Amino acid sequence: MQYRPFGKLDFQVSALGFGAMRLPVKEGQIDETEATAMLHYAIDHGVNYVDTAYPYHGGASEPFVGRALRGGYRERVKLATKLPSWMIQSAADFDKYLNEQLQRLQDQTIDFYLLHSLDRDSWPKLRDLGVRQWAKRAIADGRIRYLGFSFHDDPEAFQPIVDDYDWTFCQIQYNYMDVANQAGLKGLQYAAAKGLAVVIMEPLLGGKLVAPPQSVQAIWDRAAQRRTPVEWALQWIWSHPEVAVVLSGMSTMDQVKENVALADRAAVHSLSPEELALVDEVRARYQGITAIPCTNCKYCMPCPQNVDIPANFANYNDGIAYAKPEASRGQYGWWKVAHEVHGIMEHDIRAVRCVQCGACETKCPQKIPISQWMPVLHSVLDEGKPFVMNL
Repeated sequence: MQYRPFGKLDFQVSALGFGAMRLPVKEGQIDETEATAMLHYAIDHGVNYVDTAYPYHGGASEPFVGRALRGGYRERVKLATKLPSWMIQSAADFDKYLNEQLQRLQDQTIDFYLLHSLDRDSWPKLRDLGVRQWAKRAIADGRIRYLGFSFHDDPEAFQPIVDDYDWTFCQIQYNYMDVANQAGLKGLQYAAAKGLAVVIMEPLLGGKLVAPPQSVQAIWDRAAQRRTPVEWALQWIWSHPEVAVVLSGMSTMDQVKENVALADRAAVHSLSPEELALVDEVRARYQGITAIPCTNCKYCMPCPQNVDIPANFANYNDGIAYAKPEASRGQYGWWKVAHEVHGIMEHDIRAVRCVQCGACETKCPQKIPISQWMPVLHSVLDEGKPFVMNL
């Protein structure tokens, strides 16, 4: 296992972190025997950073992690979990959820506590409720050691959040397809330059980069040094000097063993210029496998019905580009659950909300027939009809 500095702290973090979001499941519940064996194997082979969150596995992840870290394993790792930011309605909720999480984890202290899924709307709300002052008290009384945040928004929203508090660390989605999405490369570099440890999530884009279509695999096959798609993705991230730890949400013991072995070779600047150019070519190839020529310019927004038109198009195109239709259908279904059940999203942003008013089409530089595509997207992503490349 290779280790790296964790921002400004006197702590060397393992290059690979264990994410407890996609644990193995049996009959709808976490397969605790298998998941515990996986977590113990990772820690026994050098992993020292474990990440969970309040909503993972329907709330079952934190209690599982608390049980699995018994028997001396807790003392060998730093533990991270996350405040459910979208559930905070008053200042009293900060203590309410933190204390509940400590009970779930059977612990008195959380090493790294994150404000979960901050964006341009949720951060001002939490800030105005006094989260900075509350965090100072929670650190002083020992319930948490360091405060950070995870981020899901566009690049323009990232820097103001970084600048608005003396964070210890942040967690961002980053992989070779997301260099200009969410926080992106600029956000990674900005946060690291400010002294934050940067934790990476979704290094394989939710598994979409694991089994590429033949046209992409043909590019990988040209490399002088052969690697699996998983190794290409992980080594590309580890080659960034700004990256502290890469989280992997592993679902099988084989995945744990593979990632632990790869982390033994994790190194900064490990890819040659020729190999980096190959990754750029793969990215361009993926980007070229699309059905809808949306450039994410957002000229079509806002939609009167609150449909996130670019997000719907990107999700549909991803199902085609990565040959992962069920992943796109899962994302589409999650948007509904996030709005109607959890309240994480203020609006239902799905294509089904489109009323074919046509207001967006007059603004689209690509002249996409948005009103015609929206019902097609819903029929494919919600009703399971086959993907189509054109209308």
